[in-house]
Amino acid sequence: MGFFDKLTGTKYPDSGVVSLSAMEVRAALLAINGTDVSFRVRNALPKEQADLVAECRIREVSVVLKTRMRLLPEKREVRFVDERWEHRSSANAGAQYGRGHAPAVYRQWETKQGPDGRRHKVETFRFDTREMTDPLRNVVLGAGWTWRGVLKL
Repeated sequence: MGFFDKLTGTKYPDSGVVSLSAMEVRAALLAINGTDVSFRVRNALPKEQADLVAECRIREVSVVLKTRMRLLPEKREVRFVDERWEHRSSANAGAQYGRGHAPAVYRQWETKQGPDGRRHKVETFRFDTREMTDPLRNVVLGAGWTWRGVLKL
């Protein structure tokens, strides 16, 4: 694994893993919806220029995450693009858009009075973007396919 692979989030399957067909990989990715996850995988719309899209809306911090995926059966790889839309509540900051592999952790804190009478910061919300991308990546790698990060599908 080279520097560029690390930068884009590209992972390769273990040697000896039997490669599944494109239809089986698609079915396995869509089957993630049946498990206990905070996102959904769906067929992509034509304007999204992908085969499948995983989408997550995090209302607590006004963030929308999308992972667009294109299946390339001839190379046995899934190319993916991560996208983020962050809506800031400040009057000075508008929405912020980001693209590419960039794991992030979104948190919210509250100040509460502890039993000792002092005020403490308490984490009230936490979401790691890897909670969405790791299950997708694991399904693809388990199918014997490469999980390749790109900036444009």
